[in-house]
Amino acid sequence: MAPRQNNLHGAGLALASFAIYASGDAIVKYMGASYSPFQNIFFSCLFSFPLVAVMLAGDGREGNLIPKKPGLMALRSILGVVNILAGFTAFAYLPMSEAYPIFFAAPILVTLFAIPMLGEKIGWQRGAAVALGLIGVVVALRPGEAGFGIGHVAAITAAVIFAFNSVLMRKTGGEERTVVLMIYPMFANLIVTGLALPFFYEPMPITHLGLLAGIALTGFFGGILSVAAYRRAQAAVAASMQYSQIIWATVFGVLLFDDTFETRKLIGTAIIIASGIWIVMREGTPTVQSNRVVSETKGRFELGVLPRLSLWSRLPARLTREDRNDLS
Repeated sequence: MAPRQNNLHGAGLALASFAIYASGDAIVKYMGASYSPFQNIFFSCLFSFPLVAVMLAGDGREGNLIPKKPGLMALRSILGVVNILAGFTAFAYLPMSEAYPIFFAAPILVTLFAIPMLGEKIGWQRGAAVALGLIGVVVALRPGEAGFGIGHVAAITAAVIFAFNSVLMRKTGGEERTVVLMIYPMFANLIVTGLALPFFYEPMPITHLGLLAGIALTGFFGGILSVAAYRRAQAAVAASMQYSQIIWATVFGVLLFDDTFETRKLIGTAIIIASGIWIVMREGTPTVQSNRVVSETKGRFELGVLPRLSLWSRLPARLTREDRNDLS
């Protein structure tokens, strides 16, 4: 069986990658209890740059680092900064099992944003899936309750920005080099958090610096497995595996953070997951438009410490095309 058609193998790799990602998210939450998001993001990004250099070694195209659309690149970079700050803040204030359901709403938002931004048409099945997902969000969060606070606002902000950026990159990403799309948002995160660091810095032991390096490493190795998964399985199959993170969130919450669970949150989460799976599976069918912007987000909600999977996975493909051109 061809590698791309091996859905079982790809699903297994995706499950492993999302387990690693969830481990990194647990570190983000643990560190968020002691340090400012600015400090955690700064050192996590700093430790990520050597890993990014390894990834970028696969982009052999000649060219410079000047973006073709500097305005849009500046917008993406600004959104990236807000996205990672919101994501780290959400994990600092919310249980993982409560932050994940909000992040899981991103495919729903991507579907909605793709209508005005990409001109996509939404059929009754995707429309019903979106409506179902929004109902799940309301059930899980119950806006208006006293318990709705800064963590929920941060998580919703992160999900909205991630979805908008996903569609924006689909609309403009093909015109920019992968290295450009990767470097500018990362530098923006490093510069902004670095400028803020003197106001928030708290001395930390070497073990905590090691944990921040662990965030970068989990993103790197999780990314390796995710890219391998998407090359072996259909995008809809691999993307659906992201919802396994709620299992790890439950495990980490019980073992590390003394989390408690409410029935309504479990029901709302189940509804959101069902909606997300419906959307990505629907996009995996031949009758759906070729854009399939939800599946192409690579399933994972990105905190922004490392480049998006959808960028990373393009590097080897581009190199392969160049090699073929050189040989022809």
